[in-house]
Amino acid sequence: MYLDVRSDWLSYIDEIPRTLVATNSVASLTTLEQSPRHSHQKAQLLFTVRGIINCEIDDAVWIVPPQCAVWIPGGLPHTVFGSGEVECISLFIEPPEAPNLPDKCCTITVSDLLRHLLMRANELPERYDVDGPDGRIVSVILDELAVAPVEDLRLPIPSDPRLKKLTDLLIAAPADRATVAEWASRVALSERSLSRMLAEEVGMSFGRWRRQLHIVLALRHLSTGQTVQAVAMDLGYESASGFVTMFRKMVGKPPTRYLLERLRPAPRDHGGG
Repeated sequence: MYLDVRSDWLSYIDEIPRTLVATNSVASLTTLEQSPRHSHQKAQLLFTVRGIINCEIDDAVWIVPPQCAVWIPGGLPHTVFGSGEVECISLFIEPPEAPNLPDKCCTITVSDLLRHLLMRANELPERYDVDGPDGRIVSVILDELAVAPVEDLRLPIPSDPRLKKLTDLLIAAPADRATVAEWASRVALSERSLSRMLAEEVGMSFGRWRRQLHIVLALRHLSTGQTVQAVAMDLGYESASGFVTMFRKMVGKPPTRYLLERLRPAPRDHGGG
């Protein structure tokens, strides 16, 4: 069964009386490109095996690199699309009554243990034995999801039409190094008004918001095989080192190391420290 978003299939998924429902497949980029805006009663966990997944809702875009997953709460309209050679696993989850799981859309880091559990869960029968080994696997998955670290890979999308236009302009010309005042004038705002509206709508300064956009664009381009140098030039940096410095400050690691660690997950530490 491929990742499908037909309303009848989603209704069927929502009616299955199990905490976790697996699609029992690995979805491809082609499948993701066929995903129109939709929602479902159960929450969804999309785990990126390879490539980059993008999940878009009304006010934000989440980027999901390899070995990360996006948590989409039930009832939240969204679209999903991929960048590069994409493979992902989709699980639908109806949390128990007292879950300690996210109540908002977010990107989470998938540990080596959780990765193996998700791969195993993708093979579960539709109506697995909740009191048997399969049911215990689902319980451990919920425990692991509750403590999984959340990654700051969200680009807030403002609702004001002028700020939406600014977003489109920045995405169309990410290398444009115009000043805040120049960008403000292009959408018929003063620099002060632009700064105030961004703070109110997305909770960020213009500089931080643009850097966050650059992180999203950079990960998309790097996932397709572009070099750090090429991506730095495309984003308007005078040198690769300037781009790497920005990326490290925003994400915590340089881009090459960040992606390599996700392409080759580190083994778990079995030591006592």
